[in-house]
Amino acid sequence: MKITPPTPARTARLAACAAMLLVPASWALAQDVNLARNLAATCANCHGTNGHARGDMKVLAGMSADKIVAMTADFKSGAQPSTVMGQIAKGYTDEQIKLVAGFFAAQPVKK
Repeated sequence: MKITPPTPARTARLAACAAMLLVPASWALAQDVNLARNLAATCANCHGTNGHARGDMKVLAGMSADKIVAMTADFKSGAQPSTVMGQIAKGYTDEQIKLVAGFFAAQPVKK
């Protein structure tokens, strides 16, 4: 069996194929970057833009992600009574709750 080195044209085709395989992965990463922000946007009606609530509502910006996850889990399970939050929490997967919690934890605290 004789092995011949690849031609420049074949090398270029292989490189192009490899690049095309990586493009969907980069799109998925770009979508994931915005996923936490997009999920958290649904909280803005009560908790304010980026978790900066006004009035009596709990401020989520800058709160620890673990605390937000725990509080949301309590609402989701019914351990924490609520009028609205329990129903909202049930609409999210545990992974989505972690994404939202991480988003709010990363927001700066307004002074």
